[in-house]
Formats: sequence, structure tokens, C-alpha cells
Amino acid sequence: MSAVDEGTFTALRGQLQQAAAAFADGPRALEGILLGIVDDVDRAVREPLEIFPVCHHSPASALAMARRLREKQPKVVYLELCEDMAPLLTELRNCRLPVAVQAYATEVDGFPAEWAPLSVVAPITEASAEYQAIAYALDTPGVELVLVDRSSDHVFQWRENGDGTAEPADADAFVEEEAALHGDAVGVEIGDLRPRFAELEEHLLRHGRVRHWSEWWHQYVELPLGDSDHATYLQVMLLIGSLFRRLAPGDPHRVRVDEDRERHMWTRMRSHLAATGTDPADCIYVCGAFHAASRVAEFGVDGDDAFDISAPSATRWQHGLIPSSHAAIEAQFGLTAGSVSIAATQFAKNLRRTRVVPYRLTGQAGSGTAKKGARKTAQAAATATAALPPGGAPAEPDRLTGFLQRPPVLDRLDETELLGWSVEIVRAARRNGYLASTADAIAVFETSILLAGMRDRAKPTPYDFQDAAVTCIEKDRVPGRRDVRRLTEIMLGGDRVGRVGYDALPPLARDVHDRLAPLALRLQQRGVQRALLDMTSRPELEQCSDVLWMLRYLMPHGAARPVMGERRLGERPIQESWDLALGTHQRALIELGYEGVSIEQVLEQRLRRTAYGPQATTATVLEAVEDATLYLHSRRLADELGLHALEVLATERSVDGAPEVLRRARRLLGHYRTSEPSLPAWIEAFVKTGYAHYCTLLPTAFADDDASVRQVAAMLGFLFSMESLALSLGCDRAQLELAVAQSHPEDPAKTALLWAAEAQLGRLSRTDLRARCDALLANPLVVPAYPRYLSGFLHALEPVPQLADFVVEAVSHAFARLPDPVLLPWLPTLITTLRDGGDLAPLLIREAGRVFPGRLAALDAWVPPWHGEPAAEPAGPSRAGSAGRGALPLLAAHPATCDATAHLLGCEGTWQVAAPAPAGPVLLARHPRTAQALQVLLGGTAQ
Repeated sequence: MSAVDEGTFTALRGQLQQAAAAFADGPRALEGILLGIVDDVDRAVREPLEIFPVCHHSPASALAMARRLREKQPKVVYLELCEDMAPLLTELRNCRLPVAVQAYATEVDGFPAEWAPLSVVAPITEASAEYQAIAYALDTPGVELVLVDRSSDHVFQWRENGDGTAEPADADAFVEEEAALHGDAVGVEIGDLRPRFAELEEHLLRHGRVRHWSEWWHQYVELPLGDSDHATYLQVMLLIGSLFRRLAPGDPHRVRVDEDRERHMWTRMRSHLAATGTDPADCIYVCGAFHAASRVAEFGVDGDDAFDISAPSATRWQHGLIPSSHAAIEAQFGLTAGSVSIAATQFAKNLRRTRVVPYRLTGQAGSGTAKKGARKTAQAAATATAALPPGGAPAEPDRLTGFLQRPPVLDRLDETELLGWSVEIVRAARRNGYLASTADAIAVFETSILLAGMRDRAKPTPYDFQDAAVTCIEKDRVPGRRDVRRLTEIMLGGDRVGRVGYDALPPLARDVHDRLAPLALRLQQRGVQRALLDMTSRPELEQCSDVLWMLRYLMPHGAARPVMGERRLGERPIQESWDLALGTHQRALIELGYEGVSIEQVLEQRLRRTAYGPQATTATVLEAVEDATLYLHSRRLADELGLHALEVLATERSVDGAPEVLRRARRLLGHYRTSEPSLPAWIEAFVKTGYAHYCTLLPTAFADDDASVRQVAAMLGFLFSMESLALSLGCDRAQLELAVAQSHPEDPAKTALLWAAEAQLGRLSRTDLRARCDALLANPLVVPAYPRYLSGFLHALEPVPQLADFVVEAVSHAFARLPDPVLLPWLPTLITTLRDGGDLAPLLIREAGRVFPGRLAALDAWVPPWHGEPAAEPAGPSRAGSAGRGALPLLAAHPATCDATAHLLGCEGTWQVAAPAPAGPVLLARHPRTAQALQVLLGGTAQ
């Protein structure tokens, strides 16, 4: 901007001095603030390098930016954006806005470990001044775009407080899916323009008769500046930035960060000007209005060069583009819901009204309309630029005084637009379950006008219409998924969700799309799509199945969800059905690309990180071994993680993970036995070490109150089920016998578990075990605790499944002999034990089905086998008389079959008549020598 005459703001200074003397106790208190604001504006306007102040996602700023770029045609555009994000901006043409430029670091070096992962996002919308500057610079030959703000690494360097802790996140968590597109990233934006003085914001909202800051800005800044010229826009934005800056509270840390950012940006700009020799008059500096009114010594092309930019840390940063949305931007930066959508709608209205052609990147989705008339506008702008004097633009007069003295412009009521809104919101409400009618549309129309009049506005704003719709249509209960407020936000602009194009995706994401191409689905489209995989008819789909299972492991729930099919060790898929939503979860897929170039590499890194983490247990390492075998089919990685599981097991001193260790060890052992010619060395060493390890911990676990019965049962299950393999590898069974002998539990459940172990080792017979249970039931003092013994026997089915018949017997005795006050409270424990035990319930039910009669009619005459009494014979012929009903009479009556069989075998003989059943031992009479020898051995006399 060319220099401004010394007396440009003289009249304004005099009026502000009079106002300060009239409204303040003395001219000094307020005069310093008001005159300082004018000085800030004057200083920024006089700067040789033109400063263009903006507000983030402001349609007025975007419109003024597009108009100014076509008028000035600068050769260098300095932009307030993280300098390390510059290489990604060319990929914006492959995306559908809004998107966010992201810097991401999974591992930190130089920052606290609890900060990881680090993420910085800068969202970009079409209705923003930064996008207009980016599109102009990238598509105009000979124009250079230079990002001058601090790097992503410095965002976290300067974000750290003096005590070493980080500042809180910029926005609270947001529950909706579209609002969570940025995750927990730290947001950076161009032109954060909001009062930092709470009393000032409250004063503006109260006197402006609005509910929130976005509505105040829309009413008193966006609408008046929408039709203003460049000089008015420039001076007003500088005034607002200076006002908010001078009335900001004195937070030392935040003030220091803001000033360091300004020093950083001016240092970078002066360095670039000196290196390239560019004339400052051919440049433009696009920054937030808050930073445009800076008072640091480094301000301007002639400022000091004393600022030393610190070196970045050793953290390795990855950069990419992720999809964004209006809701995500509002949630991250604390804006009112729907304000970004309303701003986009206002930007489109401003373009139609002013006929300004915005800049859009060539080849970008939706850029076709921008080409119409762009060439004529550019030629006109070039002619106007050529007609300017050599010194640049002419000196602009004081437009600030006239803007401040001008009364609010009362826009004419657009009844057609308001009527269309009213009809449309009623139609949307009816589609979502509301009982709305034409009368509600009339009520919304009239209430919008009434609210606007109460707030001193001739034309209802979108916020007035939203309040009127909620007042007239909303009920006590929301009948559908969306309430009326959300419906108005969708109607007035909707929550536009961006998408990153294929060419702008990282290599991993492109590789995923290429490998899933045989599915013939539009995977970049948002929403859920069904994929059917028949590997029998199309074997090539098995590779797609492998990719989908890895995506299910790595990505959030819902990105790849199997409807039919499962993956187990040793099994091959035949048919599968999947619900895929990769377009909805595009950000998660892109962030996977920051960790590696293929999903196999990322999965291997995740498994290693899990297995070698500080909180890793034997169970988690075995889970990593199983996942490596299941998803990667990697014997090398499985063997490496298996050896690490052996090391972790040897260092554990608790039995908390024993059930999980047993389950996974059994599964892996069964898989290797069926799929490998020999067991891997690590699994043999694991069984041998685990046998000795659990034998050592067994007496302590029996006596430890913190060790549950399920955990002790899992230890015994490992010892008994792996015993044959462990003994073949050189283990000694005496170690297990000593461990059991040294165990002295006090808990009834663990006592029953110990009895089961002794029965398995042969130290306790079934008769003795049955006698101990009968003694417990016979003791009235022990009867209340008997259900706890039964719980121990139920858990004993895990290590000693051979006791299933005895457990059925014990439970039957309990139901028969225990009183109801003791039995009934134990039934929930019985149910939960069987439910959590996995295979316990099928084993118990199968044994009960074998013992109990299968027909209800036979139940009355049934005698339990553990009673030892023969069952009563049914009425009918005696046992002696039933001999004639055997197989011999049937064969004698039909000898043809036996004759044919004898002839086939070469046997000869004749049929004999069956003699009466012998009364004594016929076999001993025919062969007496055995009995005689036995009698001699016993000292008798042979006869």
C-alpha cells in the first residue's frame, strides 16, 4: 500500500479525544486506548508491504480477498499458515472442500511421551480468504506462495507452559461423527478474531441483542462489509483487530506466543524479500486482523532482525490432507453450530450480488462455474492495474470515520426468501416425524419477523429464523434423529463434508483402494456399502478378504465390519459378507498412511509396539503372536514375538493373566500340531518354562486371597493339559506333585479345586472324594458354605474334565439336600460361572445328558448310578424266562445267513438243538485245571 498523508486520520483522532473526555472520568484513561487503535490502523496502512487482514471462514474476507487479488495481481503472497505445510497445498485441487491440512507425528523426540501422537490441522473451506489466496497463487503463472507462520513443531514448542505441561485443547470433545473428523488434533487457523476480554464480549452480545458471538459477527461485521470497497474493509478490519488486541487480558503466555508468531512471520518475510529482491509493493501479506495490528519491534519490512527462530525438535513429522466438515470446524474452534454453513451460504449470496468471480483451483470438483467470466474479469483487472501510477495504488482517504458514523443499513425484507425457508423447514420437519402443517409455516414466517423487530432488525437473519422455527415447531420430545435446530442448520447450508481425492491420498491409502478394486465398489463414497465375497468361484477375492481383516484390526469400529464369516487359525474363508464405510472413515485411513507404506507394515509395527510395550503381559504377547499368524501369515514375526512371550512369562510374578495364557497357548499349540510338521522351538520352550513357572507359583496362588479360583484353575489347566508335552521335553512330574502337596488353601472353592487336582494325580480316589462331600453335607455348620465348594468343583472342570460325572453327582446332591435359603442365593453364581467358563457348560450338559434318562416316563423309576443300587426290573417275564428271547432262537429259526457266512469263512458244522440253561458254572466243569491250580496255590487240597 502506498503511503498515506499525515493528516489522514486527524479528524478521527479529534473526535475520539472528545469522546474520551465526555465518557470517561478523565481524558487519559480512555484516550490511550482509542487513539492507540487509530495509530495501529495508521501504522498498518502506511506499511510498504500491503497487509490484508482477514477473519477465519468469513465470507466478507473471502469476497474482499478475491476482489483485491484481481485488482492488485501481486507476485508474492505471504500467508499466515504453518510453513511446513506448503508442499501439500498443490494437492488441494484433487480434493473436495472442506479439507484440513494435517501434520502428524506418532513418535515424539523432544516432547513429553504422554503427548504422543501429535497432530496439527488447518481446515480450509471455499468461503475463506486463505483459499482464495492459495488458488490465485497456485494457478497464476509467475506468482509465488510463501507460508510464513511457525512450523508444526513450533506449535508444540510454544504451546508448552512454564511448568512443562501443555495447554488444554482448543475445543471440547464433540459427539457427532462429522464433528469428530479432526480427532484430538490442535487446530490452527488464519484470522482467529474473537474478543479475549469476557466482559467485552458479554457487552457486545447484550447490546447487540444476540445469543452468541457468531451471530453478532454476522449481523454487525459480515453484512456491512459485504458491499464495502477495499479501503473500508481494510481499515475496519484493522480497527477490530486492534480493539480486541488492546482489550485482551494480560495472559503472559498467550501474549508471548502471539508476539513470537508475529516476529516469526515478519522475520521470514524480510528474509524472503532480501533473498529474492522482490519489491514489497508487489507483495501482499494475508494474516489475521489480530496480528495485522501488531506492535512488536520486528513489524514491517524495516523492522528489527533480532528475533532468533529456534531449531525444530528431532520429532519426525508426516504431512497429509484429511477430510473436514463444517461441524468439525465449528467444534474445534468453539463456533456456534451452523455458523460455518451459514457463512458459506452468505458467501454464495455475496458472489451473486457483487458478480465477483472467486478463485478456484483448476480441476477441482465444482470449479466449472468459476471459469465462466473469469477471463473477462482477469483482463479487466489487468487493464486497471496497468493504468495505475508507477508508485502503486493511489492514496486511500479516511473511510473509517464515515463507516463509524453511518447508521445501520436496514435491508429490505425479502418475503420470498423467508417464505421459502418457512415452507422448507415444515417439509423437513414432517419428513423427520414432526406433526407440522401449513399453519406452522405461517407461524414461523410471522415469528421470524417479530423476533427481528424485537432485535432492531428489519430483515430476519438466519439466526432469527432458527429461533422462530424452534419456538413454533419443536415439541417436548424429538420424534426422530434430528431436532428442529439441526434441521434448520441443514436447510440453511447443511454440514458439507469434504473428501480427499485419490491422487492426494498417501501411498498406503491408494494401495488399499487398488487391492480392493476387485470388489467393484465406490470406496471413497460416504456411507455403508455391502461387499459379498465368494472365494470359491472367485479365488482372487481371498486377497481382498486379507485386506479387509487387517483394516478391521487397524481402523475404528464400523470402517470394515464383517456381517458373515470369521477368521480362525488353520481355517480358509469360503464366503464372507462385509459392511464397508471407508469413505466415512477416510481420515483414519489417511493417518494409517503416516505410519507406513502398506497395511502389512503398519500392522507389524502395531503388533511389535503392543508386544514390547511397558504394560505388555504374557497374554498380550501371545495375542500378538496369534494376530501375526492370523492376519500376516508371518512365521518369522510369530517366532520372534513367541520368544519375547517366553521372556515376559519368566519375569511375571502374578497369575492374573493365567486364563488368557491358557486359552491362547492351547489354541496356538493346536494350530501348530495340525498345520506344521513339527512344533516351533519357541512353543516347546514356552510349555517347558510355563510348566516350571506355574508349579513354582501354585502354592502361593492357593494361599493368596487376591488370586481368584478361575486363575488357579487356569494354572492347573495349563499344568495338566501341557503335562505330556512338558514331560517329553524333560520336565519332572515330581515338581507338580510337590507343588500340590505344599498347597494349603483356606477358601472352600480353592479347597475343592485342590481335591480335584489330587484326584487327577491319583492321591485321592473317587470314593474318598465322595466321602468328603458327604461329610460336608452332613455337617450343619458347613452346609451354608457348601455352594462355594461346588463352585470350586465347577472350575475344576477346566483342568480335570474327567470329573464331569462327579460334578453332576455333586450338583444333584446339592439340589436334593441343600435347603432353599442356601441353594437359591447360589444359583446366580452357578449361572455366571457356567457362562464365563466357556466350555464348562457344554461339558456339564453333555455329561448330565448321559447320566439322566432321556424320557420323562422313565424318570420315576430311574435310580442315580452313584447310589450303587440296581434299577428295578419292569413287570413281565422273569430273567430266566427271557433267555428264549435272545439272538440264538432267532438265528436257529433263520439259519441261512449263518450258513452263508460259515461257507464264506470255510467253516464246517451242523446245527444243534439248544439245551436248557445250565444251573452251574459249565465252563469250570469243562475246564477244572485252572480252579484246581488256584486251590493248591491257596493251600487247599485239589479234588
